[in-house]
Amino acid sequence: VHFELSPLQKGWQRMLQIIRSKLHEEHSLQDVLFKTAFNGAPTIMPPREEIPQGLPDACRIHGSLLVNKVAGNFHVTVGKAIPHPRGHAHLAALISHDAYNFSHRIDHFSFGEPISGIINPLDGSEKVSISHSHMFQYFLTIVPTKLHTYKFTTDTHQYSVTEKERVIDHAAGSHGVSGIFMKYDLSSLMVTVTEESMPLGQFFVRLCGIVGGIFATTG
Repeated sequence: VHFELSPLQKGWQRMLQIIRSKLHEEHSLQDVLFKTAFNGAPTIMPPREEIPQGLPDACRIHGSLLVNKVAGNFHVTVGKAIPHPRGHAHLAALISHDAYNFSHRIDHFSFGEPISGIINPLDGSEKVSISHSHMFQYFLTIVPTKLHTYKFTTDTHQYSVTEKERVIDHAAGSHGVSGIFMKYDLSSLMVTVTEESMPLGQFFVRLCGIVGGIFATTG
């Protein structure tokens, strides 16, 4: 694929980033789920208007992973995976540094069943690096969530993310492996979000209480 987006796709990404920045002002999923302004949010990137000239300069990773409900991680890096008792290592000594770069864009990243109109913290994010030895780390805290609305009931997950990045330079004491690392942990708590409407009688009781309070304070 080509890393550079078309004008239409750039507009989609900017819109997604603007909406995501507005969502950061909210505190939790229930604060945004039932807002009609986000029900038609553009969560799917539009296709290119035309195929660009030249050879592809990037890779596209698309799909889903089935993981256990315990802390874990997955990553994208270079080199052949070599298993060992404590996990695995990557053999990348024979790969030229000019052959890879970990600049990346995340169009969509979520846990659980996809829900229309929900924009996740990493959707539309983009990182560009000029160094082959850049390490990008995403630390995710996942909260299991049950949704009950007038239209559907489902189990999903919301998450928060902390991002860190640095350049690997062993001579300067910055050790590690370059790549993109997703480290996640599940919360021991579950959140239940229920859509409810206020009964008309309760509305009038509250309205009378407000009006009575205004008269009482104004004398």
